[in-house]
Amino acid sequence: MATGTKLVIVESPTKARKIGGYLGDGYTVMASVGHIRDLAQPSQVPAADKERFGKFGVDVNDGFTPYYIVDGDKKKTVAELRSALKNADELYLATDEDREGEAIAWHLVETLKPKVPVKRMVFHEITPEAIKASLSHTRDVDAHMVDAQETRRVLDRLYGYELSPVLWRKVGPGLSAGRVQSVATRLIVERERERMAFVRAPYWDVTATLAAPDAEGAEVRFDSRMVALAGSRLAGSKDFGPDGRLVADAGDVRLLDQAQAEAVARAVADAAFTVVSMETKPYRRRPQPPFTTSTLQQAAGNRLGMSSRQTMRAAQGLYENGYITYMRTDSVTLSQEAITAARGAVEQHFGKAFLSDAPKQYTTRTAGAQEAHECIRPAGARFRDPAELATKVPADQLRLYTLIWQRTLASQMADATGSTATVRLSAPAGELGEAIFQSSGTVIEFPGFMKATGEGRRAAERADKAGTADGSAPADSSKAADENASLPPMATGDELHATSVEPDGHETQPPARYTEASLVRTLEAKEIGRPSTYASIISTIIDRGYVYERGRALIPSWLAFAVTRLLETKFPKYVDYQFTADMENGLDQIAHGKERGKDWLTRFYFGSGEGAAANADEAHAGLQQQVAQLGEIDARAINTIDIGDGLHVRVGRYGPYLEDTRNLDAEGNPKRASLPDTLAPDELTVEVGHELIEQNAGGPRELGKDPATGGTVEVRTGRFGPYVALVPPAEAGGREGAAAEPKAGSRRAGRKAAAPKPKMASLFKTMTPETITLEDALRLLSLPRELGTVEETNAETGEVSQASITASNGRYGPYLTKTAADGKTETRSLGSEDEIFTVDLEKAKELFAQPKYGRGRGRGAAKPPLRELGPDPENGKPVTIKDGFYGAYITDGETNRTLPKQYTPESIEPAEAFRLLAEKRAAGPAKRRTRRGATAKKTTTRKTAAKSTAKSTAKKSTTARKSAAGTKAKAE
Repeated sequence: MATGTKLVIVESPTKARKIGGYLGDGYTVMASVGHIRDLAQPSQVPAADKERFGKFGVDVNDGFTPYYIVDGDKKKTVAELRSALKNADELYLATDEDREGEAIAWHLVETLKPKVPVKRMVFHEITPEAIKASLSHTRDVDAHMVDAQETRRVLDRLYGYELSPVLWRKVGPGLSAGRVQSVATRLIVERERERMAFVRAPYWDVTATLAAPDAEGAEVRFDSRMVALAGSRLAGSKDFGPDGRLVADAGDVRLLDQAQAEAVARAVADAAFTVVSMETKPYRRRPQPPFTTSTLQQAAGNRLGMSSRQTMRAAQGLYENGYITYMRTDSVTLSQEAITAARGAVEQHFGKAFLSDAPKQYTTRTAGAQEAHECIRPAGARFRDPAELATKVPADQLRLYTLIWQRTLASQMADATGSTATVRLSAPAGELGEAIFQSSGTVIEFPGFMKATGEGRRAAERADKAGTADGSAPADSSKAADENASLPPMATGDELHATSVEPDGHETQPPARYTEASLVRTLEAKEIGRPSTYASIISTIIDRGYVYERGRALIPSWLAFAVTRLLETKFPKYVDYQFTADMENGLDQIAHGKERGKDWLTRFYFGSGEGAAANADEAHAGLQQQVAQLGEIDARAINTIDIGDGLHVRVGRYGPYLEDTRNLDAEGNPKRASLPDTLAPDELTVEVGHELIEQNAGGPRELGKDPATGGTVEVRTGRFGPYVALVPPAEAGGREGAAAEPKAGSRRAGRKAAAPKPKMASLFKTMTPETITLEDALRLLSLPRELGTVEETNAETGEVSQASITASNGRYGPYLTKTAADGKTETRSLGSEDEIFTVDLEKAKELFAQPKYGRGRGRGAAKPPLRELGPDPENGKPVTIKDGFYGAYITDGETNRTLPKQYTPESIEPAEAFRLLAEKRAAGPAKRRTRRGATAKKTTTRKTAAKSTAKSTAKKSTTARKSAAGTKAKAE
């Protein structure tokens, strides 16, 4: 470790190395590696403090005092920091400039207890100039920001620890409720409910391809769509409600069916199309502001296909290496230095003509904007070109840097200009009336900032229309396509003829599911959470099984439906969007020193009586009282989702299943069916539900009789997939081996004898319940298959014995088992399930003669891939899908990603597999969990045992001494 008189502490080793290089001699730069202490778990609170802190790790009765501990893996770090501090005459805290960084700085002071001057360094980029400037403008740790962060941490602990146990009791063990994650889950569930309730409605129009000469006389073809017939506007998707009917205020709208559209198409096929009007308007599009945390996540998701977590990891790497400014910010403001650098780069790359007339400064409009004071931009007084970083950073960081560089330059560039033309044409449709067609097109005459962002005319139009709150496309995508066309010059009265006329059918679409980008946009618009937390929020709800991804769409699980319903019905305020936003605003007030965290937490947890409340809304019961007075909860109702026509989804202990209350089995119970993992909630229609019940729950499908026993062979669907079962005949109870009749007066008397358990066998991977035959089922039920016996010679005694060999199918695939006379077994894997019925005794001998793990099969050799997907676009390595111990996974030879349950090796698209692998690669290796609890328990056990032994020994010694003394006294 380098010696120095000034100790500088940052969060990460990368940041420490970078800053250390800028500061040079006289400074020792070390990393705390994030927080060095955190709230204790209740189990970590010492016995002496259990009464005060035992429930939450927080004393709610004494100003919400938190109980902090230095975690085991940070004790070494703390010791190293203390050692370095002994040789320092000044301490500089150079953690990030947001609330989290401020809290880390405060915890360092509280833990290290420095006796030297403490100075807080703040900077928003890691460049030599910024670091040196920060040394001249140090400040104290901001107590208000620390109060806000500490209040947030305690708030989240109270919320989770009070509500999560309710979920454990009424929905399922191990579930969690979170202040923002539960609200984000509710948003996704509500969107899926809308999709489930949506009724698709068909509507038709007509498309004509017309031809007209351009300025040079060359024929130009363009499409025109019918928008009105006989004076009535044609219905489009926007005219329908969620029930599939035309909305009441649609006005004079005409709905065409297929027959009418075909009739119009025939009527105007040979008609003259007369130009009724030709309207041209100027077009101008302005550049967007530089990136904030939220808009960066949205743009990276939409344009690069990166998840929020992947985006923030890449941005963190760019920041710590000094390539971009701090990536957690709500501000769009550019410093004067940045404006100069951006305008210089524009002039260098695109010329003066593409610069805006004057420097552009943007203002932040987001409510509650706080923390960093500049946007996300390339760092320094000169912006590095993306090409300069090509060999210095990983591919995902380079793509993200390029996006930031483009957006920052574009913010100082001229507007894109052009013209938009709209032409309306009339064509007679005979008895059907006059048909009005319309075409629109935009011509970009000067691209302006689009030159930097790489957008063409069509991309620019899509960017204008994309990014709605629900991530959906324009209501009428065909219309949007028409508007992108470039139209030839036309004048009123011109007549054109169609080269083709076709009826065009459409169907209304339900609201689009959220993507990560659109969810981030919605959370920000509703002021829920903070952009810096969105990546972790989305990751949490995915990791905990509330949401899963299909492509880029976020789909809620049935578990999310049950959890959301419980919170909506029993704790509506705590999943209310406005209430959650108000909590965030309250934390902002604490950060600005306008409120105290203690008072704020008191109102939240204990509530406000009418006398203490500022208004009627604040006079509410706190979280503690609401949980305590919860009353009875009907768990069955909470965990039931109605599908319709007697169908219900039940969220059970082992997962969701379908139940048909109108379709009962022989015992009067509703028939059930398991739900495929790949079936999204909105895809479970009444028709699909009945089909599943019929296929999987309409009772076992009988394949025939077993000639040997007379039992019935059935194919069934169970928790772990399809299987076949051999059900003994009804008279089996009288056969030898049946359960004996209970004796009179015994505890079993009067009870029905247990029916013999049927023999069962799982289907091979190549088999399906629909195609399996009786012959196949009997072969499966015959397993394990006896191959014969082999002689075994004992190496020590020379004794010869017989060992039997069988072929079986197990949880981890087909295998052979050799059982010796003394009962010891040895196994070998088989290459495929079919080998179970083809392998002979000689082949088995060969396999057992080879070393168990060194014969090209089994654990010592890789299985052949299930599918090859081609080279990875980022590193060029071949990507395959393999079958592993825990199921199928995607791999490029270095990075592995478990195949999500909504995909199969055959169905996943290569592009999607590449995206999943890139996300896992960006996330880095998983942190290995240590069994501290187990180690501690063993240590405690050893200490207790030693203590017990010592006590026992001492007791025996004392007794012996007393006995000896007594004997001596008697003798005397």
